[in-house]
Amino acid sequence: MTTSPTPPHLEMLPPSADVVVVGAGVIGTSTAFALQAAGRSVLVIDRKGIAGETSAGNAGAFAFSDIIPLATKGMLAKVPKWLADPLGPLSIPPRYLPQITPWLMRFWRAGWPDKIESSIRAQAEMMHFSQAATDWLVSEAGIADKVQTIGSLELYESEAEFKASLPGWAEREKHGIGFEHVRGGALAEQQPGLSDRFVAGTYVPQWNMVDDPYSYTCALATAGHQRGTQFALGAVAALRPTENGTVLTLEDGRTIIARQVVICGGAWSKTLAAQLGDRIPLETERGYNTTLPPDAITLSRQLIFGGHGFVVSPLSTGIRIGGAVELGGLKLPPNYARADAMLKKAKAFLPDLKTEGGRQWMGYRPSLPDSLPAIGVSSASPDIVYAFGHGHLGLTQSAGTARLVTQLLDRETPAIDLSPFRPQRFAFSRI
Repeated sequence: MTTSPTPPHLEMLPPSADVVVVGAGVIGTSTAFALQAAGRSVLVIDRKGIAGETSAGNAGAFAFSDIIPLATKGMLAKVPKWLADPLGPLSIPPRYLPQITPWLMRFWRAGWPDKIESSIRAQAEMMHFSQAATDWLVSEAGIADKVQTIGSLELYESEAEFKASLPGWAEREKHGIGFEHVRGGALAEQQPGLSDRFVAGTYVPQWNMVDDPYSYTCALATAGHQRGTQFALGAVAALRPTENGTVLTLEDGRTIIARQVVICGGAWSKTLAAQLGDRIPLETERGYNTTLPPDAITLSRQLIFGGHGFVVSPLSTGIRIGGAVELGGLKLPPNYARADAMLKKAKAFLPDLKTEGGRQWMGYRPSLPDSLPAIGVSSASPDIVYAFGHGHLGLTQSAGTARLVTQLLDRETPAIDLSPFRPQRFAFSRI
């Protein structure tokens, strides 16, 4: 397994800091780098260290073409069937259903035509901005070698499934996203050894991937550390704005006062936001994967099996098979039968796949009902900014989010309209 050197952690917290970033996943690490590049002094605090949680195990793609929200009309129609299958693309453990019902009601409302249209517009603008910001970030950090353009191939098992995908591709075309529908010999050329059960595919040539998400995040953190960013281990338990700054209290009792704070703790951000008066409907999409040895199969690009809710990714650390959505919160034990089910399907779709020697993993994607992240100032103070809730798109939108957070803290006009991403946008909605 290839890794990058991890920046050292401070043994002692300083009594004060200019900017404290809570969370050292790819969002927090990117934000720290952008702030440092803008001349700020930054301390990053995380309970498990660099990419110690969800950012370590994602599929590794910069999915800039993924502008369609999860709660589309077609998606909502599939939900009852999927929920009937505990190992399907979307599941909810029965004992978690009462807790997540309010979120599901908001998710249903997000699937109305007016909401979908506005969400696509906002997401497309965010993707264009994030793509340019990513180019800047990897160049400025000197880690361009960790990103490559390999393309993606989304696959369909029937003409009905292919036709159902066309409205989404039409929306992407409106926003300048390039793609090509392929069949027959052209499909086989895209991925040799693919099962003949697939009748068509859609190839996105400008699809980018990192060599490995953990390695990428560590390399970015190392680049920031070399410029002066500091990293500390600790779980932030409470925040209290004062006239002189925000006091952060860690679970072990240590405290630090920061002039400004960025909360990008992923699925763990909800509790901190609530302390500041913001009740944000953040839920957890538990994602599963299995990473096989690099020689498990030869992949020319990332394969997307949308009808089954998972992808197969070629990484420097192996072949990663994962995805799906389990709405189960942070406390229930993992159900690795979901990873087993995806691996079994992958073997059926790629008969030459060698399934031995895999490593299983489960992570917590922070998700909001409308598939848009929360990016904006807290209700308690303009010096406390939120940057969380990116769902499947944390890596994709990390650099864009970092630039926007920097602009907010510097009191600059954000480069894009942030009203669709306003953290308080759910506050006055009945559902």
